Amino acid sequence: MLERLKTFMAEFAGEPTREFGEDDYRLAAAALLVHLAKAEGPADTAERARLNEVIEKNFGLDPAATARLVQSAEASDQQAVDFYRFTRVLCNNLDQTGRMRIVEMMWEIALADGAVQEVEENTVAQIAELLGVSPHDRVRLRQRVAGEPEAGTAFAGPWQAAAAKE
Repeated sequence: MLERLKTFMAEFAGEPTREFGEDDYRLAAAALLVHLAKAEGPADTAERARLNEVIEKNFGLDPAATARLVQSAEASDQQAVDFYRFTRVLCNNLDQTGRMRIVEMMWEIALADGAVQEVEENTVAQIAELLGVSPHDRVRLRQRVAGEPEAGTAFAGPWQAAAAKE
């Protein structure tokens, strides 16, 4: 009821209505992605383009809807005092595979400029923990996005080869 009243008042005041509600997992995920893109300062062109591409591809949106979602996500991120507001929505709406996909999307944003900064690494780690994604899975997802071999698939050193023979 309160939400409908807010929508009516916004329309009456000539403000655009929110297409993506506060309980929409896409808005929650996009707000986290926007926050990450700006973690080391204003998002550069590569990060901005990658942000739009990741959102459009993963949520099946057209460019106009993507732009509206990013705009709503920026506003939500500015109002948020912590990540819990967003991770709660994601945990309530997504299973473990979906939450892992959000972490994977975060790595896509963090790696958009070719290198992950410490602040980006810490942000992804913090959000992954709130989403219930293990450190092992978080690292594995980063390796997948970066195109690195996952642990156990890389060259086995002589100590591993000797142990395997025994």
